Amino acid sequence: MPRIRHVGSVLAAVAVFFAVSACGGGRNSGPVTDALQPSYHGPAQQLITVVSGSPTHTAGRLTAWQRNGDHWTRVFGPLHADLGADGIGVANETTAHTPAGTWPLTEAFGIQPDPGTRLPYRQVTDKDWWVSDPTSPYYNTHYTCAPGTCPFKEEDGEDLGEAGPAYDHAVVIDYNRSPVVPGNGSAIFLHVGDGNPTAGCVTVPGPTLVDIMRWLDPADNPVIDISVAE
Repeated sequence: MPRIRHVGSVLAAVAVFFAVSACGGGRNSGPVTDALQPSYHGPAQQLITVVSGSPTHTAGRLTAWQRNGDHWTRVFGPLHADLGADGIGVANETTAHTPAGTWPLTEAFGIQPDPGTRLPYRQVTDKDWWVSDPTSPYYNTHYTCAPGTCPFKEEDGEDLGEAGPAYDHAVVIDYNRSPVVPGNGSAIFLHVGDGNPTAGCVTVPGPTLVDIMRWLDPADNPVIDISVAE
């Protein structure tokens, strides 16, 4: 199993957050009222918001949005998403916090073949790793090496091809990647969940993730915004 790891400003009001708390499934397109609009004002044309009701909650609501002029159109959600076992907070290699903030979504990978995403996609094997050794110059990057030959502490990394169904498909959340700060957390992904808290990642059911991956378009500079409702 991958290690438990891996959020921002979003919806305008706590009351709205709880009003939309029922799990949805699949697309739910259409414009929404200004009260429901995300508060994100950056350049991205595609936005995924993940909102938790408390810093200690291990689950939240995920919604995917497409910018339409000055407004956002809801494409998916709100959907249940599982978060870090320690909730949302400061991420590092010794906690299971999902980090709060807004991060680009620039690439994807999976044990299974490309499901049709427009993001750059890598089908991984047991020679594909995500380096979580803070002493390594390759910290928080992908690295290819056969098990037993890697130039980092393999026990402090994730063998992506050996992680099982969790990494059937995954989108890399660009947390702590530019610049990389050793020890501040690594291997933060949006990946397939099993209904349990994570080591810091954000997880959703496999079919939902595939739908999201097919929707994501690098030309729209997609980002994920993870936060606690205020």
